[in-house]
Amino acid sequence: MEPELLRLIHGRSHACQGQGLYPEPTSTLRQPFIPALNGRVFGLKNDKFLTLTLFGWYALGPFACAADSSGNVLIPAVPDALKVSAKEELLFLVKARGVQIYECRAKKDDATQFEWVFTGPEADLFDAKGDKVGRHYSGPTWESNDGSQVVGSVRASVPSKDMGAAPWLLLSAKNHVGNGVFSQVTIIQRLDTAGGTTPQGGCSAANLGEKLRVPYTAVYYFYVSKP
Repeated sequence: MEPELLRLIHGRSHACQGQGLYPEPTSTLRQPFIPALNGRVFGLKNDKFLTLTLFGWYALGPFACAADSSGNVLIPAVPDALKVSAKEELLFLVKARGVQIYECRAKKDDATQFEWVFTGPEADLFDAKGDKVGRHYSGPTWESNDGSQVVGSVRASVPSKDMGAAPWLLLSAKNHVGNGVFSQVTIIQRLDTAGGTTPQGGCSAANLGEKLRVPYTAVYYFYVSKP
């Protein structure tokens, strides 16, 4: 990361509050963590992706707690079920905007009853400047503009703070493609969701096979194993 960006990050102060299931953010990563990643996963082109992703969200809503007054990068505050092990370190984060897709199907245990079944997401991934840096689709798969991909497997789920939003998730990487930004990701968190919940009603024999695309946004945090 460029020195001037580190100076800009330093000194930003935000009030972060949480309670109950959702604790306050904890500051465990200091500035040297950020440039320490350079060259290990990223080349020069992708260092810019990392810089913009970590830096630009600090002033925005979901990331008002991304840095404290000492310039520390904050691990996101999550319920215990979604916590990442001490063997992992935060690499970068992106904002997703798209849809969660549901299909009307017969219930597996009773073919005379019907329900909306989640089939996968379709979303674009954005960096801090709002530039599209990748996409997210069934698998679940995250694909960068550099061609690298990571496929996840859900390990844990908890309700969102917003009861009308899709749950927060902890996922493990189970497959990779390419050698870019996603090639060494081991853990993924889906947090700060809005929208995307299962449709209520409207699923019957008359519309069997019908698909609904429910708008959603989320923030995805990507982690790698510590060296």
